[in-house]
Amino acid sequence: MDLKTASALRRLRLVSAPEAVSFLVLLLCSVLKRTTDFNAVPVMGAIHGVLFVLYVLFWLDAWNRTKWSFGTAALYFVLSVLPTGGFFAERKLRRESENAVIAARAREEGIVNA
Repeated sequence: MDLKTASALRRLRLVSAPEAVSFLVLLLCSVLKRTTDFNAVPVMGAIHGVLFVLYVLFWLDAWNRTKWSFGTAALYFVLSVLPTGGFFAERKLRRESENAVIAARAREEGIVNA
Protein backbone atom coordinates (compact mmCIF):
# COMPACT_ATOMS: atom_id res chain seq x y z
CA MET A 1 0.00 0.00 0.00
CA ASP A 2 1.40 3.36 -0.94
CA LEU A 3 1.29 6.46 1.23
CA LYS A 4 -1.60 8.10 -0.64
CA THR A 5 -3.78 5.01 -0.28
CA ALA A 6 -3.00 4.77 3.43
CA SER A 7 -3.83 8.46 3.82
CA ALA A 8 -7.13 8.04 2.00
CA LEU A 9 -8.14 5.18 4.31
CA ARG A 10 -7.05 7.16 7.37
CA ARG A 11 -9.07 10.22 6.35
CA LEU A 12 -12.17 8.10 5.80
CA ARG A 13 -11.64 6.34 9.11
CA LEU A 14 -11.17 9.59 11.01
CA VAL A 15 -14.36 11.18 9.66
CA SER A 16 -16.58 8.09 10.05
CA ALA A 17 -17.00 8.18 13.85
CA PRO A 18 -17.72 11.94 14.09
CA GLU A 19 -20.21 11.57 11.23
CA ALA A 20 -21.98 8.79 13.15
CA VAL A 21 -22.04 10.85 16.35
CA SER A 22 -23.44 13.87 14.52
CA PHE A 23 -26.17 11.67 12.99
CA LEU A 24 -27.21 10.40 16.43
CA VAL A 25 -27.18 13.91 17.90
CA LEU A 26 -29.24 15.16 14.96
CA LEU A 27 -31.80 12.42 15.60
CA LEU A 28 -31.91 13.41 19.28
CA CYS A 29 -32.34 17.08 18.34
CA SER A 30 -35.20 16.12 16.03
CA VAL A 31 -36.98 14.34 18.87
CA LEU A 32 -36.36 17.25 21.25
CA LYS A 33 -37.67 19.71 18.66
CA ARG A 34 -40.99 17.87 18.55
CA THR A 35 -41.30 17.28 22.28
CA THR A 36 -39.87 20.49 23.79
CA ASP A 37 -39.09 24.07 22.85
CA PHE A 38 -35.45 23.16 22.19
CA ASN A 39 -34.54 23.46 18.50
CA ALA A 40 -30.94 22.73 17.57
CA VAL A 41 -31.86 20.98 14.32
CA PRO A 42 -30.61 23.78 12.02
CA VAL A 43 -27.20 23.83 13.69
CA MET A 44 -26.82 20.06 13.99
CA GLY A 45 -28.19 19.59 10.49
CA ALA A 46 -25.46 21.83 9.10
CA ILE A 47 -22.74 20.10 11.11
CA HIS A 48 -23.95 16.67 10.10
CA GLY A 49 -24.28 17.78 6.47
CA VAL A 50 -20.67 18.94 6.32
CA LEU A 51 -19.43 15.73 7.94
CA PHE A 52 -21.53 13.60 5.60
CA VAL A 53 -20.21 15.43 2.52
CA LEU A 54 -16.65 14.93 3.81
CA TYR A 55 -17.38 11.24 4.36
CA VAL A 56 -18.67 10.83 0.81
CA LEU A 57 -15.68 12.69 -0.68
CA PHE A 58 -13.21 10.63 1.37
CA TRP A 59 -15.14 7.45 0.51
CA LEU A 60 -14.84 8.20 -3.21
CA ASP A 61 -11.11 8.89 -2.83
CA ALA A 62 -10.56 5.68 -0.84
CA TRP A 63 -12.58 3.64 -3.36
CA ASN A 64 -10.51 5.06 -6.21
CA ARG A 65 -7.17 4.42 -4.50
CA THR A 66 -7.85 1.02 -2.92
CA LYS A 67 -9.68 -0.41 -5.93
CA TRP A 68 -12.39 -1.91 -3.69
CA SER A 69 -14.95 -4.14 -5.33
CA PHE A 70 -18.37 -2.60 -5.87
CA GLY A 71 -19.73 -4.61 -2.95
CA THR A 72 -17.10 -3.36 -0.51
CA ALA A 73 -17.55 0.24 -1.63
CA ALA A 74 -21.33 -0.09 -1.38
CA LEU A 75 -21.00 -1.50 2.15
CA TYR A 76 -18.99 1.52 3.30
CA PHE A 77 -21.54 3.86 1.71
CA VAL A 78 -24.51 2.07 3.30
CA LEU A 79 -22.75 2.27 6.67
CA SER A 80 -22.63 6.05 6.26
CA VAL A 81 -26.43 6.35 6.05
CA LEU A 82 -27.19 4.11 9.04
CA PRO A 83 -27.36 5.87 12.41
CA THR A 84 -24.51 3.85 13.99
CA GLY A 85 -22.91 2.62 10.78
CA GLY A 86 -19.99 5.03 11.01
CA PHE A 87 -18.74 3.24 14.11
CA PHE A 88 -18.72 -0.09 12.26
CA ALA A 89 -17.04 1.53 9.24
CA GLU A 90 -14.32 2.97 11.47
CA ARG A 91 -13.63 -0.43 13.01
CA LYS A 92 -13.52 -2.21 9.62
CA LEU A 93 -11.30 0.51 8.12
CA ARG A 94 -8.88 0.29 11.06
CA ARG A 95 -8.54 -3.48 10.56
CA GLU A 96 -8.16 -3.07 6.80
CA SER A 97 -5.42 -0.47 7.12
CA GLU A 98 -3.57 -2.48 9.79
CA ASN A 99 -3.65 -5.58 7.58
CA ALA A 100 -2.39 -3.57 4.62
CA VAL A 101 0.51 -2.18 6.66
CA ILE A 102 1.45 -5.68 7.84
CA ALA A 103 1.36 -6.96 4.25
CA ALA A 104 3.46 -4.02 3.01
CA ARG A 105 6.07 -4.61 5.71
CA ALA A 106 6.18 -8.31 4.88
CA ARG A 107 6.74 -7.49 1.19
CA GLU A 108 9.54 -5.08 2.13
CA GLU A 109 11.27 -7.74 4.23
CA GLY A 110 10.88 -10.32 1.45
CA ILE A 111 8.66 -12.63 3.50
CA VAL A 112 5.86 -12.67 0.96
CA ASN A 113 6.37 -12.65 -2.79
CA ALA A 114 3.82 -10.17 -4.04
